[in-house]
Amino acid sequence: MLKIDLSGLKAVVSGGSRGIGRAIAVTFADCGADVAILYAHNKDAAEETVKLIQEKKRKASAFKCNVASEDDVVHTVEDIAKEYGRIDILVNNAGITRDGLIMRMSHDDWESVLNTNLTGAFFLTKHAVKYMIKNRFGRIINISSIVGLTGNLGQANYVSSKAGLIGLTKVTAIEYASRNITANVVAPGFIETDMTKKLSQKVKEGFLKKVLKKAPGEPQDIANVAAFLASPLASYITGATIIVDGGLSLG
Repeated sequence: MLKIDLSGLKAVVSGGSRGIGRAIAVTFADCGADVAILYAHNKDAAEETVKLIQEKKRKASAFKCNVASEDDVVHTVEDIAKEYGRIDILVNNAGITRDGLIMRMSHDDWESVLNTNLTGAFFLTKHAVKYMIKNRFGRIINISSIVGLTGNLGQANYVSSKAGLIGLTKVTAIEYASRNITANVVAPGFIETDMTKKLSQKVKEGFLKKVLKKAPGEPQDIANVAAFLASPLASYITGATIIVDGGLSLG
């Protein structure tokens, strides 16, 4: 039976304090990796993730980081590299929403979502990849969304940021393939997280009607795919977008 083995690798997961990010961080630890998680506000939730990783007998630390600030990212990546010795895996998972119809969307709501979801991933990739180049090994995994492929009413900013992640991933794959660095996208569908819990029942029912599995996904469903992409089993996959939506995009 094939086994996902990340033994000895050092991973960074943005937005790792809860939801999909937490599931990815803990799953990486289950597979043998040491994990640094980045969080924006909720220190208690971040420390809870750290504790869950440490229970797996792996090294873990939480770093407060505003991924939309390049200065903040530079200092955080340097601190992680000093503490962990290197960076092998980067998961760009940090994301926010500020929904509204285009005519009513403020410039601030547009910029804040793009800056966190897309520019933040660019900054982290830009400053983490130099450590991967040094070791001639790296795995970059960007967490997009099915709406980045299909579009979604009232989410021009969020959809644009998630579509942009797919483009960023393709360019990253092209630029660094010769350095044994892969870059791939996971595009989740309707996953049970704190973000989706805020949706109205009507919106939730609308999504579930389109899901062929007739049930929402779990953060673990995304974490399983991320762990695979980070592992030697996926060494020949780069520039790909893997949809994990229970058939939502076919509904």
